[in-house]
Amino acid sequence: MPLMRPSHAVICVATLVLGFARPTPAPAPGPVSGRLTVMERNNKTASDVGTAVVWLEAAGARSSAPRTFDVTAEGKDFRPRVLVVPVGSTVRFPNNDPFNHNVFSLSDEGAFDLGLYGRGETKLTKFTTPGLIRVYCNVHANMAAFVLVLGSVYFTQPGGDGSFTIPAVPAGKYVLHAWHERAADMKRDVEVTAQGLTNLDLQLDARGFKFVQHLNKFGQPYSRGGARY
Repeated sequence: MPLMRPSHAVICVATLVLGFARPTPAPAPGPVSGRLTVMERNNKTASDVGTAVVWLEAAGARSSAPRTFDVTAEGKDFRPRVLVVPVGSTVRFPNNDPFNHNVFSLSDEGAFDLGLYGRGETKLTKFTTPGLIRVYCNVHANMAAFVLVLGSVYFTQPGGDGSFTIPAVPAGKYVLHAWHERAADMKRDVEVTAQGLTNLDLQLDARGFKFVQHLNKFGQPYSRGGARY
């Protein structure tokens, strides 16, 4: 059997050393998941838990790129009723009804007034500050929508059974938030491991909710006889 030349031996040893020196790939970030329940009066669970929002907040956390979204006025209603958008996003408000609407908000994080506009028209506004924007129509007192502006990419809305999953969350310390329009907001400090954080059991309390009619864009009660349609 022919002997291996010394130069070949050095190359083989170097190859073996380099092979063992390869770093182990870091594990993929794990999910944050669980189930959210919204409790109503008489300890009943809310059927519209899917309109809640669950998100994670952390110092220096990245946000999704701004985008353009639609909230449509149709059938004297806003669709969707709840919308989550990244900071800097634009929301358009198309009017699909055969009469005028005046979409507005008095929320400190993003007050706006789009004025009166008719069927087939669309007006828009941009949201640059994180927070909850309560959207109404100055013509129809029953119309309401909620735009949640977030500076975090880690958010989701539960399924109809309250289950939720925020995928691929890097390990670290976060503040976990849960919101529903009829409940007091909930926040909790959590620590996500390399495997994620699962089997969370979250509950929002809407048992003390009482409907209060919002004011019009002038800060006054709606006129009962003022609406023409």
